[in-house]
Amino acid sequence: MSKLETSSYKGVRDFYPEDMAVQNYIFGIWRKVAEDFGYVEYSASILEPAELYKSKTSEEIVTEQTFSFVDRGGREVVLRPEMTPTLARMVAARRRTLKFPLRWYSIPNVFRYERPQRGRRREHWQLNCDLMGIGGVEAEVEIITLAYKIMKEFGAKDEDFSIRISSRKALPAGTDMEQVRKIDRGEDIGVEITETEEIRNLLTELGKTGIKNVVFDPKIVRGFDYYTGIVFEVFDTHEDNRRSLFGGGRYDNLLEVFGVDPIPTVGFGMGDITIRDFLETHKLPTHK
Repeated sequence: MSKLETSSYKGVRDFYPEDMAVQNYIFGIWRKVAEDFGYVEYSASILEPAELYKSKTSEEIVTEQTFSFVDRGGREVVLRPEMTPTLARMVAARRRTLKFPLRWYSIPNVFRYERPQRGRRREHWQLNCDLMGIGGVEAEVEIITLAYKIMKEFGAKDEDFSIRISSRKALPAGTDMEQVRKIDRGEDIGVEITETEEIRNLLTELGKTGIKNVVFDPKIVRGFDYYTGIVFEVFDTHEDNRRSLFGGGRYDNLLEVFGVDPIPTVGFGMGDITIRDFLETHKLPTHK
């Protein structure tokens, strides 16, 4: 009889005690800063019906990146590739009894069948912070400030990262999602995005909070279908790790497929792998 392999499934990780020390350190800072801002934790199962993602996320993730199967009852099921549709489902289920605005956060593990590489695995953990029920610019200011404060709590200096913002509303009329995804992948398709009053207003308000490392970037569009307004990404500025670390934005129509009244929402997701790479690149602490 052949021996079993001791390696883990491709694209996922084992966590030995030294790895758990790093993971717990990252989670601890995430929880501390989120709760300092008044956010409360929620969670859900990693299993979701496939139709939830077919209606609320990008086609690429649904058709190419989900781990999916048919269960014994004949239902198509996926391991969640992201948390935002789950949030929408949970809020829609209690829409009439919840008191808004909501400040919720979660640290789920999520799964995507993609090519493992630096900063990407087939399974990772992700901090999700969402502010629901505020339609004004103060919501974007709060959620971006929260992201900024998390980076500072990790020990990052302003020059270590930049916050790049744009808006889906700045896209020319008629721009479809396939074009949006091409822009998100860095392709030049001849679509010009200019700075709008909405973007200028946000930059001004963020400046009032003391956040200076934020700029308008017309290449920021985010690849998910559900974004409706401001989008942003946080970038590592180190020459050895110049890449997007995480991002988010506004998605006001998140609940429409559930047949309930819409709720203005702004949020972001921050992955543990890219943050660990950032900490190691900048020689910042990775454990207590």
